[in-house]
Amino acid sequence: PFEVRASFNNNPGTIVKEEVSSMEDVVVRGIALDKNQAKVIITNIPDKPGSAAKVFQGISDANVVVDMIVQNIGRNGVANMTFTVPQDDMDRASKAVEEILAELGGGEVTLVGDVAKLSVVGVGMRSHSGVAGQLFAALSEAKTNIQLISTSEIKISVVIAEGDAEEATRVVHTAFGLDRVD
Repeated sequence: PFEVRASFNNNPGTIVKEEVSSMEDVVVRGIALDKNQAKVIITNIPDKPGSAAKVFQGISDANVVVDMIVQNIGRNGVANMTFTVPQDDMDRASKAVEEILAELGGGEVTLVGDVAKLSVVGVGMRSHSGVAGQLFAALSEAKTNIQLISTSEIKISVVIAEGDAEEATRVVHTAFGLDRVD
C-alpha cells in the first residue's frame, strides 16, 4: 500500500492498496443524479461511413461535451442518433449539428431540454447479474419512463424526464438498499 498526498500541506491523503474480494460484495455502491442534461435527437441522418464522425467532430469543434450516445440501426439509407449534452450547451450543439447535416445532405434535429441522467455505480456489477433488471423495475415502480440507456462495466445510466428525477432517485436508493444505515 501507499499514500497519495498533496505536496503543499501535511493533510492526510488517500491510501491505495490491493483490491479485496469484499469490494465486489456490494453490487451498487452509489446513485448519481445529473439534472443538467439535454437530449439532441438527429433523425434521418444519411447512414454511411463517416456521418457520425462528422457530427461529433462538429460538436467537438463547438466545444460541447457529449455524454451518452445511442444510434439506431439504419433503414432505407438513413439512421437516427441521440446524444446528451449539458443543458447550457444545447443550443450550441444544435447549431453545430445543423451545419454538419447541411454538409451531409439530410437529417433533422430535435432538442429536449428537461431531462436528467440517473446512474447506479458499483464495482460489484462486474460479477453480479440482474442489476439492470432491478434498476428498471425500480423505475417502473416510480412510474418513470426510460428514454435512453447506457452501460459500462461498473455503471448503468438512464435518461429520464427531469420532473421524475427526485422520486426515481429515492425509489432506486431504496431498491438497492442505499437508504439504510448499517
